[in-house]
Amino acid sequence: MKIEQAQQAVDKWINTYGVRYFDELTNMAILTEEVGEVARIISRKYGEQSFKESDKGKDLSDELSDVLFVLICIANQTGINLTEAFEKNLQKKTKRDSQRHKNNEKLNK
Repeated sequence: MKIEQAQQAVDKWINTYGVRYFDELTNMAILTEEVGEVARIISRKYGEQSFKESDKGKDLSDELSDVLFVLICIANQTGINLTEAFEKNLQKKTKRDSQRHKNNEKLNK
């Protein structure tokens, strides 16, 4: 699925099952919550925290998909074409960072 297809699929889902988009501020709060769930899994799976009973059954891929869904909602409701925005962002990063990471001693150990 391409990004633009994902944006269309989310819009169709919202209009079919979600009644309407939550307002932007609500979606920002939901996005923050979902990112927190990703952080919780990563801190337990790859970090030093241990899993709690309530963490069992949590799936990183599912939580990352939740983040993507809400991010797409915000893009849709604010009129952002994520394909164009992402391509532009990659160009910016390439121009700015073409040598930066290669020259970073911390990454070249």
